[in-house]
Amino acid sequence: MTAIDYGKVLQVLTAADVRYILIGGLAAIVHGSPRLTLDVDVVYQRTADNIRKLVNALKPYSPYLRGVPPGLPFVWDAKTISMGLNFTLVTSLGDLDLLGEVAGGGTYDKLLPFSSAVRAFGVELQCVNLDKLIHLKRAAGRAKDLMVLAELESLLARNTDQRSTNT
Repeated sequence: MTAIDYGKVLQVLTAADVRYILIGGLAAIVHGSPRLTLDVDVVYQRTADNIRKLVNALKPYSPYLRGVPPGLPFVWDAKTISMGLNFTLVTSLGDLDLLGEVAGGGTYDKLLPFSSAVRAFGVELQCVNLDKLIHLKRAAGRAKDLMVLAELESLLARNTDQRSTNT
């Protein structure tokens, strides 16, 4: 397992003009969570042009399916991405989850209205809003997602309180 370089992963995607929305643990960190995450989760737009950009951007970092037996044939190309949907990858930059669709949020285009442009890890990127991130975590329903809900709801309440104080 390669240690994750969040900034480098996001810089690679952004520099290649890949259209993506940051979700998951790293989005929680952007919103103020002190938790550690071991991967980067993004929802990517599934247009032919964006898939091509994604493939070209990540090719130098040897993407391979995470959790499968070593040596399993896997071709990193636009055809593979187009025929699939969600990919959990190991790369030389660290673990990356590429999601064409996410439970509770749908596709990139459906999730985009629930995201905002933010500056994080040295890049300008789209990050899912905190209230939608809570919804995504609840929809995923995994123990690790449910464990973080109280913390994220506390962050949302704090942000809401700060906004109402400032108005």
